[in-house]
Amino acid sequence: MTLRAAPDKPVYVRLRDTIADSILSGRFKDGDPLPSVRAFAAEQGANPLTVAKAYQGFQDEGLVVVKRGVGMFVALGAGARLREAERAAFIKQEWPAIRARMDRLGIDPVDLLNERV
Repeated sequence: MTLRAAPDKPVYVRLRDTIADSILSGRFKDGDPLPSVRAFAAEQGANPLTVAKAYQGFQDEGLVVVKRGVGMFVALGAGARLREAERAAFIKQEWPAIRARMDRLGIDPVDLLNERV
């Protein structure tokens, strides 16, 4: 995901989404170090203060731990907690619109599962 995706979201939220996607995809596993604020800012073309804000949000949620003098690390259990939160958000926010569209188009979910569409 790049910062150009979802331009309607604030930059720090897009950065947070990028980090969350990296954790969910397994790029960063529980206990792994995250890129430094400066390194991630350079990689994403973002302001370091904005990256720090995104990291702070993760730290506030207990998904990232800071080891002074060493760096930031993915907290133990962060991947599972993120996955559960993303799953709940999908079911509550995205699925109803997808299901409504499927109904309008006459697509049966069973057909999708059986790949007969």
